[in-house]
Amino acid sequence: MKNFHSLIYLILISALNFSCVKKKSPQKKINKFEIVNTAKTDTLKFKYGIRSIFQDSEENYWIGSYREGVALFDGISFEYFTTYEGLSGNKILSIQEDRNGNIWFGTGSGVVSSYKDGVITIHDQIVDDLSQGEWINKDNLWFYAGMNSGVYRYDGHLLNYLSFPVPKTADFKGYGGVTGISKGQDGKVWVATVGALFSFDGKTINVFDRNKFALPESEFLHIRSVFADSQGRIWVGNNGIGVLLIQENSTINFSGKNGLIHANSGRTGMVTSPAGTLEHVFAIGEDSEGNIWFGDRDTGPWKYDGKTMTNYTIDNKLSTPNILSIYNDNNNNLLFGMADSGVYKFNGKSFEKYF
Repeated sequence: MKNFHSLIYLILISALNFSCVKKKSPQKKINKFEIVNTAKTDTLKFKYGIRSIFQDSEENYWIGSYREGVALFDGISFEYFTTYEGLSGNKILSIQEDRNGNIWFGTGSGVVSSYKDGVITIHDQIVDDLSQGEWINKDNLWFYAGMNSGVYRYDGHLLNYLSFPVPKTADFKGYGGVTGISKGQDGKVWVATVGALFSFDGKTINVFDRNKFALPESEFLHIRSVFADSQGRIWVGNNGIGVLLIQENSTINFSGKNGLIHANSGRTGMVTSPAGTLEHVFAIGEDSEGNIWFGDRDTGPWKYDGKTMTNYTIDNKLSTPNILSIYNDNNNNLLFGMADSGVYKFNGKSFEKYF
């Protein structure tokens, strides 16, 4: 009988420990459209846009949905994680890996989650102190901070909050919502918000507002993406006036310079643009050969090889050519996450379905 009671005690302790590790998020109800079958499958089951793509150090792929959480592909099958499994949000804006092999998720809720060995952890303890740690470090991770006017930085120990100054010339009141983050070769961090672009070198925050970009009265900043390339150029994707380029302390409208804004364009992002234009850029990336790629909402992918712009068609069966993410994986496969769900790979000439 004593052995029986000892066995029951061990079972209860094990159950208690397991429940502490696998805590689920208590903070929100799940809308029906956010729910996917979390059982393992051999095909990607997301129905909404692919907002982020990442391949970790063990060659696993992580696919972040715009509404349905994240899918882990181990080379054989997909496993799904949502707020039911403990994520802090089902809109996955970014996926990164730290030096200890933890996978980190920046979510639309502005609360950061991480994953390691089957355990999901929510990180909601933020230190608002610029004196903590080394702000510019190649190992630091950066995250969207909800609608706050700033970002979170993880230095391997703590999450710190960095706030941005409010530009008086912001064209949109919701300027604070971060739409893109990119780390430059020189260590600077570039943060895009709807109404302004910011750079941070560890000490100074520089603001690129409509005045800095020298925009005419008829044009607005409505930034959707930013990318710091291998040559130190900063590409800014705008919804309405295309691509802005920062190079050697000068700024130009790259789309306008290359004749890719329609003569009758409203330049507001509200109207669908015709073929042959580059006016609504929601994603920017670079391939292994140094070509810069742009994902346009209305006209799909464009490649810039340093001299020539080339427009491609990904798949005529897609309901929209809009690209939400561009990612160069560990094997230099250039992958495109579509607003119409699915991930496509560029094979050097055309596109093929990858996931």
